[in-house]
Amino acid sequence: MHRRGIRKGIVPYLFLFILMVSIFYGFNILNRKVHVLNYGQLIDYFEQNNITQITIIPRDRAKIYELRGKVKDYKENESFIIRVPLTDEIIEKLLDYHSVHKFKLETEPDPESTSFVLILINVLPILLLIGATFFIVTRQVSGANRSMDFGRSRAKLHEEGKKVTFDDVAGLKEEKEEVRELIDFLKNPKRFQKLGARIPKGVLLVGPPGTGKTLLARAVAGEANVPFYYISGSDFVELFVGVGASRVRDMFRQAKNNAPCLIFIDEIDAVGRQRGTGLGGGHDEREQTLNQLLAEMDGFGSNEGIIIIAATNRPDVLDPALLRPGRFDRQVTVNLPDVKAREEILAVHARNKILSKNVTLENLARRTPGFSGADLENLLNEAALLAVRRNKEYITMAEIDEATDRVLMGPAKLSKKYTDHEKKMVSYHEAGHVVLGLKLNDANVVQKVTIIPRSYAGGYAMMVPKEEKYTATKTELLDQITGLLGGRVTEEIVFNEMTTGAHNDFEKATKIARSMVTEYGMSNLGPMQFEQQTEGVFLGRDYNKSRNFSDQVALEIDKEIRNIINECYEQAKKILLENRDLLDLISSTLLKYETLTKEQIEYLVEHGCIPDEIDYSDYNMTRLREMAKEKGIRGYSKLSREELIKELEK
Repeated sequence: MHRRGIRKGIVPYLFLFILMVSIFYGFNILNRKVHVLNYGQLIDYFEQNNITQITIIPRDRAKIYELRGKVKDYKENESFIIRVPLTDEIIEKLLDYHSVHKFKLETEPDPESTSFVLILINVLPILLLIGATFFIVTRQVSGANRSMDFGRSRAKLHEEGKKVTFDDVAGLKEEKEEVRELIDFLKNPKRFQKLGARIPKGVLLVGPPGTGKTLLARAVAGEANVPFYYISGSDFVELFVGVGASRVRDMFRQAKNNAPCLIFIDEIDAVGRQRGTGLGGGHDEREQTLNQLLAEMDGFGSNEGIIIIAATNRPDVLDPALLRPGRFDRQVTVNLPDVKAREEILAVHARNKILSKNVTLENLARRTPGFSGADLENLLNEAALLAVRRNKEYITMAEIDEATDRVLMGPAKLSKKYTDHEKKMVSYHEAGHVVLGLKLNDANVVQKVTIIPRSYAGGYAMMVPKEEKYTATKTELLDQITGLLGGRVTEEIVFNEMTTGAHNDFEKATKIARSMVTEYGMSNLGPMQFEQQTEGVFLGRDYNKSRNFSDQVALEIDKEIRNIINECYEQAKKILLENRDLLDLISSTLLKYETLTKEQIEYLVEHGCIPDEIDYSDYNMTRLREMAKEKGIRGYSKLSREELIKELEK
């Protein structure tokens, strides 16, 4: 347990113990019975031999002796006290009685001679009682304050020490231009007010996960040098109705006190979904929170200096009132980066990493289409972890290749063993994809092919488009489907058998074919759209939406999809039969080396074999050490020639 937690747990028990001791001390004082005697009564007790104990306490300031004692008839809690003049005669007489009757005689110093003892006896119990009372009352008040904090905003103020600027945001050139005027407004609002311009109150960032929406919002605040409040949409919604609305009010109250400032709401679809929809009706707490958010955005003045930036990857489910002018005036789409943007993003994430000379970010960017900014950051981090695990001083292409495979398919299952027949089937399956990628002009190019199992796949071929384009022709889509069907066609040609290894290929091919028929109008049904592309089903809205085609048209859609798949299947079969020798060559090479890169495949097609192993014995020591340095071999300068060659051959 944490030390601070232990202290917090002990403190209440310590105060309780002190309180009990104080109460016990006060109780004993109240139960004591003290008899005040005069001098004559004391002499009578002496003469009757009734005295059992006397304690002499001098009081120097009052010039008296204070005698405390007990008589034989007294109970345990009874005692007497008598004050006599501070003279030697009294003491001599007392000593004479003691010599005769032999009672217990003690002396104590004057307690008033030390202030510490006086405080300890008289003041400390009172202070302990006051402290215990104060502690109990404070606990009660703090508990009440915590219940009052339940409706306060959960928005957090970003730390100034972690300032983010546009230099940290790569690959979003157009998006940064869209939000740059927000920075100018936050810096100099009078410039806009002078011309009567109204800056957008809210900006909605829309895009897939990991594309840099949150980073862009932080950079806006960093460039403008204004406070940055960030909160998730789910932080507003609670079990109790009205709490979310209260948090929204408190958030805007804090923002107005710190204007100009920027509020960032991540995953706004958690609170901004359409009202009154969904199976079973609406959600009172979420809808009240949304209503309050709409009222606050519409209510605060245009020149208050508060700008809201929200992010979501599901704009289709947001309430229309949230997107109207005056609230979220502007939508900025943050798409997946293209090859140039990926190179810029890789340059940002490679700042603190040591890369080998043979690693070029341009080539790496071309090999990672479809990767988001978060994926690229994770890719380089995985490569760095692998380099450390392999005791290398640099990150080489070997680590980057393995990291790419890990991000896409998971770690290699090296312990998983194939049967010889199964391994041969997998090699032919992947070789089929490679051959079609080489022979079809518009098919995706195989960047890398391996028969090492990863995740649930026995092997896989990394296929990327030749060029990244915003649109695709019908011929390109048909060639992509044909390339995806190459694995299954090869299994039938070579083994006259089918395996389950092509299920993911069929999923992708069927999706493309269905989109061609129902969305792109690339079939005999004509240029009509029967379905709309959606990210997912919104319960209660999409299920109740009426179909805009009949059952007969649905049957024709299925027939068209089947025709496209069948035609591509026959095309793939024809190409593979014509290039059977190349198919066998790639399959046998895969069985030997297990993994082939694009460069090795191209060399194999041209020369009929992959490049021979490097003969390091032909190189001098200077060149061997340069090669060892490029590969990140540690301590290469201290190794002998034989040791260097052995390390390089690994």
